[in-house]
Amino acid sequence: MSMIEQVSLGVADDRRAGRFWAAALGYVRRPPRYPGDEWIVVEPPPGTAGVALAMDVSESPVSEFPRTHLDLDAGDRDLDEEVDRLIGLGAGRVDWPYYPAEPEPGQLPYVVLTDTEGNRFCVSGHRRAGTLFG
Repeated sequence: MSMIEQVSLGVADDRRAGRFWAAALGYVRRPPRYPGDEWIVVEPPPGTAGVALAMDVSESPVSEFPRTHLDLDAGDRDLDEEVDRLIGLGAGRVDWPYYPAEPEPGQLPYVVLTDTEGNRFCVSGHRRAGTLFG
């Protein structure tokens, strides 16, 4: 059976994107596999579960409604605190018009952001304050 080894993100600046995602996820850059290997891949530290992210330099325009995106979990951190942390690392807030008026049963609130390259991603988690989405 196949399994996901890594996810590749289209980016204009692979070094900037690698720094952002390493800091956002607590990942480390994968060591070069051979002399001259400059491929930027960030992955969980040794002994930590997770999927590697590869920065694939692309000239394709960023999609406003991407067919694929990453969903992050804020973990034990308050959702708004995690969003603020990610924005401090270079993420941008998206004025997302499709937040539900009422969450579906079991759905956590979430916020749509962009990485340093404009790629959209979501962060979900618990809030100590009263707002649901956005």
